[in-house]
Amino acid sequence: MAEHISYLLLGSVAGILAGLLGVGGGLVIVPVLAWLFYRSDMAPEVVMHLAIGTSLATIVFTSLSSIWAHHRRGAVLWTAFRQMTPGIVLGAVLGAAVADTLPSETLQWIFGVFELVVALQMGLNIQPDPHRTLPGKWGMSAAGSLIGMVSAVVGIGGGTMTVPFLQWCNVPMRQAVATSAACGLPIAVAGAAGFVIVGWDTPALPAWSSG
Repeated sequence: MAEHISYLLLGSVAGILAGLLGVGGGLVIVPVLAWLFYRSDMAPEVVMHLAIGTSLATIVFTSLSSIWAHHRRGAVLWTAFRQMTPGIVLGAVLGAAVADTLPSETLQWIFGVFELVVALQMGLNIQPDPHRTLPGKWGMSAAGSLIGMVSAVVGIGGGTMTVPFLQWCNVPMRQAVATSAACGLPIAVAGAAGFVIVGWDTPALPAWSSG
């Protein structure tokens, strides 16, 4: 029962973050899930892979909810979303494949360093200077590929990278957050599907897991 309450509380916090900041909540979901999984005596060698894959799957739902809220306010730049999506999907699938080759401990270190960098950026209020326009479709797709790959490796919706990128391209904050929320959906779908596929035959998986 206590475990179920923990999952409900985690989902609530992640949902609030998704709507407020345009992120999928993975920066919160992954470490809490990893902690809960360790407490549940899951095999240590698959804990981080399960936490990251599960985080991406939950982001599908936080993104859908956040997209609808932002779309009703007319804040999503759908052209930018369409241009970034092909690269995002490719990057997220590649990211899942890369994560599958890494030990759980290595993924912990990668996630920890990434989270510290994000915390430093937020603590020092480091913001990109808007000094250019959005690139063409190839540039947008390339940016999406990088964002998708990193996001899949660490189990996030990409908002910590998508929002600064869009700001750098002179997109107002409200639209950057809304568009970032939309971009979190293809990241989550492709990343979660990638983790299911590459991890399907992994030994030591707990019952009821899909990859």
